[in-house]
Parts: sequence; structure tokens; C-alpha cells
Amino acid sequence: MSDSKNTKGPIAGERKLRVRVKTAKKKTVSQVRWLERQLNDPYVAAAKREGYRSRSAYKLLEIDDKFHFLKPGARVVDLGAAPGGWCQVSVTRTHALDGRGAKQGRVIGVDMGNMAELPGCTVMKLDFLEEGADDRIKEVLGGEADIVLSDMAAHATGHKQTDHLKIMALCEAAVDFAVDVLSEGGTFCAKVLRGGTENELLTLLKRHFQSVRHVKPKASRADSAEMYVLAQGFRRQSEDEE
Repeated sequence: MSDSKNTKGPIAGERKLRVRVKTAKKKTVSQVRWLERQLNDPYVAAAKREGYRSRSAYKLLEIDDKFHFLKPGARVVDLGAAPGGWCQVSVTRTHALDGRGAKQGRVIGVDMGNMAELPGCTVMKLDFLEEGADDRIKEVLGGEADIVLSDMAAHATGHKQTDHLKIMALCEAAVDFAVDVLSEGGTFCAKVLRGGTENELLTLLKRHFQSVRHVKPKASRADSAEMYVLAQGFRRQSEDEE
């Protein structure tokens, strides 16, 4: 994997002949469309070329290039981490593998499913919603987290409104987890969907963070409703404030 500070990604102005799937044998129309999109996606090609496990790595790279929260020495928890693209970016930018002392970061990838081991990252097969999961993660992390990431998406049903509600509920659960594990001044970054229920999430985040904004990186497909919420400056509230 190349150094993420010098990652080229898709080359601007690069021309490529469009690949079409010639046969739809044993494939549905939606499967053919998905395959064609993957074959013609410059971020998919860049991820293969540069050694990232997923094209979504470029979303985190773009967000961090602009807001600079993945600092050397930071402690990171990535929820729903598989296959590990965001963990790869976090390991490199926090110097979890090659840092020394206070400049060596710590990255934990949490997922209910299996995720291949990654140098510089501790992989935990765990449901972060389980009782006591936050304490287990803090124990492995060696304290509170500086950053909680979530690129999770609930399994799609095909019903737009239902899928929207599911992913927003998942994001709200990630916020609750972040409130339990983040250190003062910490950062939360998670995938959300446009669709009409964002206000409740923003209200929740503004109670706990100094700055809350939406971000749409270029690597996020233009025709997708997905975007990212970035909340910075975590404030631990007293029991009276809660």
C-alpha cells in the first residue's frame, strides 16, 4: 500500500475506455449494472493499484486531507471496519505501525464479521452494541479514543425509506458509542444518508460536539444519497447537562 500522504488515486483527466459486461447469464439486471459500475469505477482501479482493501479508503483520505484529524499518535476506533480500507488509512496517518512513543497511534477495527489481519491494527470480532463492548474496546485501546469512525451501512432491503431509517438508526447507535469512549476534544466521522431524518441526528451531535458539518467527498458517487457527518471537539457532559 502506498503512503496515503502521497496517494495519487484516480488521475485527473485520465481517459479510459468504458468496459461493458457482454453477458448477463445467471445475473439480474441490477447485478450487471453493479458489475459494470465496478469495472468502470476509477476509485476501484486506484484501490487495486495502491493496495487499499476498498474504494472507500479514498473517502476518508479526502475528508482527512481537508480537516486533518488523523494525527500521529491518535487512538482510533473504526466501527464496521471490514474489509479494512479505513483502518489502512488510519494506521498510516496516525503512525500506528512506524511511530515511536507519543507519536505512535493505535487503531482498532471492530466488526461482527471476519476481517483479515492488518499490520498496525488490532482487529476485534465484536458487536459494538453489546453491553460492555465500550469498556472492552477501551481496555484494548489503553484508554479513551481520540477518533471514532463509522462507514457502516445496514443491509439494504430495496425499500428506500426503510433503508434510510436503518442506516440513520445505525449512525445514532454509533454516536451513543462514541459518547461513551471518546476523550475530550475527540472526533466522530460517520456515513449518513440524505432523506429527511437528519435533524434528529444533528441535534444529538450538537449536544456533544463543538462543530458538526456534512461532507460529500468526491470518492462518494455523485448519484448516491450517502454523505458523511463530521463532528469535532467532543465535550463530555455532566450528569446535570444530560
